[in-house]
Amino acid sequence: MSGCGCEIEIKDQEQKAVLYWLLGINAVMFIIEMSVGFIADSTALIADSLDMLADAVVYGVGIYAVGKTIVHKANAAKVSGYFQLALGLLILFDIARRATFGSEPESMLMMSIGCVALVANVICLAIIRKQKNGEVHMRASWIFSANDVIANMGVILAGAMVYLFDTRWPDLVIGFIVSIVVLRGAVLILKDARQELRENSSKKGEIV
Repeated sequence: MSGCGCEIEIKDQEQKAVLYWLLGINAVMFIIEMSVGFIADSTALIADSLDMLADAVVYGVGIYAVGKTIVHKANAAKVSGYFQLALGLLILFDIARRATFGSEPESMLMMSIGCVALVANVICLAIIRKQKNGEVHMRASWIFSANDVIANMGVILAGAMVYLFDTRWPDLVIGFIVSIVVLRGAVLILKDARQELRENSSKKGEIV
């Protein structure tokens, strides 16, 4: 029975189940955070919602990659990384716009939704914990989930500082930090994917 491929099939199904859960949670939180972010006039919340969108795309691409070759998985991770890179730059653009034209963030909404998002992402980390040292597309998913927790805590902190100091600048600063976290995650995933592709090419060269 060792050559039937049953173990691989079970592993693939486990990966898909994990990724579907992560995709669903992040897609719902993207809609919630983006909606409340506009209502609260918060750069930090909007940045965090775009981070959720990037993650949802990562998980969707990851579902596509399950069961495919290492090259497909590495290329899928690269697509995820480039998408996250674009969103990180978009967040920076929004921060520059708000810094120039002004904003009035609502601190209580920021903290409330930040707490909801934090709980959602802790659940995501618990779901994907066993896969964090797995294949490249699953490692990408773990990195993005871990980054989300950091971003969520930043949103909560920004809301508290906006409330305490009655100024919009903490919202902009945390939004900027979230963008850096997003960009850093993108760089890590792209680096990991390229390393996988190089190693795969080297193995093919040795076989030849």
